Amino acid sequence: MNMMTEAEHLAAGSKRRTGEVILDVQNISLSFGGVKALSDISFNVKEHEIRAIIGPNGAGKSSMLNCINGVYQPQQGSITFCGQTFKHMNSHQVAVMGVARTFQNLALFKGMSVLDNIMTGRNLRIKSNLFLQALRIGPAEREEIRHREFVEHIIDFLEIQAHRKTPVGQLPYGLQKRVDLGRALAMEPQVLLLDEPMAGMNVEEKQDMCRFVLDINDEFGTTVVLIEHDMSVVMDISDRVVVLDYGKKIGDGTPGEIRNNPEVIKAYLGTSE
Repeated sequence: MNMMTEAEHLAAGSKRRTGEVILDVQNISLSFGGVKALSDISFNVKEHEIRAIIGPNGAGKSSMLNCINGVYQPQQGSITFCGQTFKHMNSHQVAVMGVARTFQNLALFKGMSVLDNIMTGRNLRIKSNLFLQALRIGPAEREEIRHREFVEHIIDFLEIQAHRKTPVGQLPYGLQKRVDLGRALAMEPQVLLLDEPMAGMNVEEKQDMCRFVLDINDEFGTTVVLIEHDMSVVMDISDRVVVLDYGKKIGDGTPGEIRNNPEVIKAYLGTSE
């Protein structure tokens, strides 16, 4: 079942104009003991594109994102971001450079409100020291007001105004996923890494999340790299798709090219009788 109509898909695609390569992954290999999670993986991501990473369970998709945002340190290869090449980066360094990440398993502060959870995404942007923040005086108070205004804009954008003061733990799963997305957006990333943003959602929730991803890409100009198992979502919203299987790259191209790739069909999509 398609998440978008053909007209909507064409309209979305016509708005996107991808630019130069912003993220270049070259020959990444990652092992845990004797187990190879990734073997000589290379692909790039262009500015303002929606780039999907797909593959069966255990293919190495999340490991790849973890290498990009500095959670894992690959044994081989390099990653170039905005013209700077690194063999190893830590998560803080990646975040400062403009890469944000959502996770498969939600890591929200369940007892805190929606607004306060999203505010945590502004931490890297806050200049005042902790003492002035605690007292909320002078420049610190004015800075907090600016950050809260930015967060309120995200809350409006994600259509969760009615829940802004609700503890996140009281929200249904689909809305918690929006809060997780909002926290990542609060970092004002150039590149947004989404690890299965629609996992566990019903059809209506997936349609909403598709719309938000497209709007983030279009209105904010954010480059998006996403892992997703729902092939209708991948084929509808992605500009290009890279396919992993057992830690190796077996396909890379447009959704149409991937859909007709015999190796991908055999390993992932399944064959039709």
